[in-house]
Amino acid sequence: MNRSKQPESTGSRIVALPGDGVGPEVMTAGLEVLAVVDEIFGLELSVESRPFGGAALDQWGSPLPQETLDACRAADAVMMGAIGGPRWDNVETELRPESGLLRLRSKLGLFCNLRPVATHPALARFSPLRESRLENVDMVLVRELTGGIYFGDKRRVGDEAVDVCSYTRAEIERITHKAAALARSRRGKLTLVDKANVLETSRLWREVVGAVVAADYPDLEYETLLVDAAAMHLLSRPADFDVMLTENLFGDILSDEASMLCGSMGLLPSASLADGTFGLYEPIHGSAPDIAGRNLANPCGMLLSIALMLRHSLGREDAAQAVEHAVSGCWQAGILTRELDPAGPGTNEFAMKVCELIETNADEHSLLSVAGG
Repeated sequence: MNRSKQPESTGSRIVALPGDGVGPEVMTAGLEVLAVVDEIFGLELSVESRPFGGAALDQWGSPLPQETLDACRAADAVMMGAIGGPRWDNVETELRPESGLLRLRSKLGLFCNLRPVATHPALARFSPLRESRLENVDMVLVRELTGGIYFGDKRRVGDEAVDVCSYTRAEIERITHKAAALARSRRGKLTLVDKANVLETSRLWREVVGAVVAADYPDLEYETLLVDAAAMHLLSRPADFDVMLTENLFGDILSDEASMLCGSMGLLPSASLADGTFGLYEPIHGSAPDIAGRNLANPCGMLLSIALMLRHSLGREDAAQAVEHAVSGCWQAGILTRELDPAGPGTNEFAMKVCELIETNADEHSLLSVAGG
């Protein structure tokens, strides 16, 4: 291939956590695409795979072995497939794959979750909403990821169960800065979603976010919405949202709802960020054990998560756009995975189509660069 000169390589270290169910399949597809991007853009990446989730529990007696945690801490970024499944539903709570994920987020300081949601004309027919409501939908949900009810005290006494939701001013301030800076780089609108008419934690969120925006981001268009109203408006006027900021539980629920705007959970990526450039990248779908091993899983969420990794952790916007353009190019050409088109390519075959398009686009770009002198 005739390549134009690329920027110096980053030599970044990546840890892959394949996980459970379809996790290993979408991870394999993602690594195939990442290898092509690595070659074309001269990234010189080092990728190592580590056990995590139910698979790690079966082999090592823990969903998050210490060796896996140490490897993640030493890496520049982490890729994750999916974890969990019915076979681990009855193990002790602290040994469940989901508990391992919560510990991983906490240990790595992954407090900021980004979930981009953008509709594509070629996929509009797969959404339960009519196409007119899907035009110009392009938002990012920013979810606080290491606080709230998921990390609060939990107890059960007799017939009573208690889950504690708590937040500190500092936790809210740091996620607000992330969300507000992102909004400033996009269309300049920030929406806080809370339940301030009932919950004391939400009243603190509204107080703190409002103060941060007024002091440091007065140029933003800022609004607040109660979570029940936000759930409704996500379906009735989704194109009105730019950056939506919310706490852990609300963000978990609303991001899954928002995925239906695009037609499938299998299409959407996510980035979980710490301070600095470190992050963990994963599709938002679950482990789907019913289709595991059948080459049916949609790899798009993983591939687009890789694009987020290239952008946020590796600082390679050029490589990130190459992946995104190749995925959307496949959609535009009518190349859809079997989840959306029973006659379409399987998991691996779709990844190969994306690889081919990345290579073709890179060759065309190189030829144009040479012709332009």
